[in-house]
Amino acid sequence: MTNLERNPVAVECGDEVLGHGTTVIEPREVPLGGPRAMTVRRSLPARGRTTIGAWCFLDHYGPDEIAETGGMVVPPHPHTSLQTVSWLFTGTVEHRDSTGVRAHVVPGELNLMTAGHGVCHSEVSVREEGAPGILHGVQLWTVLPAEHADVPAQFQHFAPEPHAADGVRVSVFLGSVAVGGTELSSPVPTYSPLLGAELVLEPGATAYLGVDPTFEHGVLLDQGEVHASGTPLQPHQLSHHPPGPRTLELLAGPEGARVILIGGTPFEEQIVMWWNFIGRSHEEVVQARERWNAEQGDDPDGRFGTFDYPGGEWLPAPTLPRVRLRPRG
Repeated sequence: MTNLERNPVAVECGDEVLGHGTTVIEPREVPLGGPRAMTVRRSLPARGRTTIGAWCFLDHYGPDEIAETGGMVVPPHPHTSLQTVSWLFTGTVEHRDSTGVRAHVVPGELNLMTAGHGVCHSEVSVREEGAPGILHGVQLWTVLPAEHADVPAQFQHFAPEPHAADGVRVSVFLGSVAVGGTELSSPVPTYSPLLGAELVLEPGATAYLGVDPTFEHGVLLDQGEVHASGTPLQPHQLSHHPPGPRTLELLAGPEGARVILIGGTPFEEQIVMWWNFIGRSHEEVVQARERWNAEQGDDPDGRFGTFDYPGGEWLPAPTLPRVRLRPRG
């Protein structure tokens, strides 16, 4: 997914830090595309919280009837120095990218694209024959550490086997977590310590999760009610839990709950995140922007490559702000 804001601000890692205890982040609504576009709820980056581990971007969308809104239609656009993580609850999204991959993103399966030095891709929601045209899911980005920021672009797919016990169903798509004494892990390699999982809790169920105490964690409530280690959440809210505890407790309300759990060691490197680029300096972002607008997603030998996209449309990078982009950490 791309950031389609016309005047994107530069996100400076570590620009502001919330308190030391658990905090709750309210998302902001962002239109994804034109007048009939679907709206996404953006929880990261947020004022006071730019990252949770290496997770630097979290969009939560749906349930969205694509026949009414037009769904997700994102033409070719670029990325640098990050990974995109697609996870759906319902619906189907067609993914195409300049690594040569053309894949359907479907519920319960991880699609992970590594941008590294540069990649371009598109995302378009599609309606499968006989299936409801409802799109509902999350899109996340992770920052690549400086030593891996320029790795070659690649794409990975993984379908985790859900683990169900005591009224809780868990699908771990990145990293590992212990549930009821059972260690659940994803084989997908990551460039920094990360955790990503979906949990579905039956009404009144409790999940006791064994977590890495060096990680900070985020709990996004998709639907229902949940208390995350005692912190009540309403749908679409994201809680942040600092490092320290070895256990994270999720208690579902009378309607049950579905949550996305993310985590990782605090990301302390200096970065600048602007539009769809991550860099370590103002100059890196400027160079990436100029290169993308020069290539227009149509240079097979260029930094971002190309792929077949119906109509040949592409998303130009917007105008940079008049001030210098400053990295912080």
